[in-house]
Amino acid sequence: MSRLPAEEWSLLGSECLLDRPHLQVFEEKVGTPSRPAGVSWTVVRRKRAVVVAPQLVNGNFILVRQERAAIRSLTWEFPAGQIDGEPTPDHIRETAHRELLEEAGGICKGLLIPLGHFFSSAGFTDEQASLFLAQDVELTQRTGDSQGGEMIVDVAERSPADLSAMIASGEIFDANTLALYARLHAGGYLA
Repeated sequence: MSRLPAEEWSLLGSECLLDRPHLQVFEEKVGTPSRPAGVSWTVVRRKRAVVVAPQLVNGNFILVRQERAAIRSLTWEFPAGQIDGEPTPDHIRETAHRELLEEAGGICKGLLIPLGHFFSSAGFTDEQASLFLAQDVELTQRTGDSQGGEMIVDVAERSPADLSAMIASGEIFDANTLALYARLHAGGYLA
């Protein structure tokens, strides 16, 4: 990923407008490489997250269907969740295993392959998700509690061809899942 040197960017001012457990909203003045005097920007700060593509021994993938109150819709997604605490490499991997079990009832019996990260919407948030492929996943009992803000209503097995068709038809429209699918495809993991 191409970035300009950090010294060309500077935080000139920051005011917290909203502080919640899962996000913060700031009005910031940021000096940029082309605007060193600064530009005002509203920024949403979020914890780092993980997104996991659970792959079964037969090559199929597991998706979860989740209620998403913000868009008032059900979505088909790969399991995902925020990282609590310091996002060290070990903690990021632990979170990937936890989310796989909580949301899909899956245990990774093979490799947990890191596929990089992405920013979900760099125009207004610093939200960054680490992407993983979990191979040889064995399904057990989900451990997640659907009493909080999330509600998973279904867990389903889908072939790589099914995933492609669901994306092409617009049935899968979650950014995390689309980004991870792109990395899986680019890395040759869907063949």
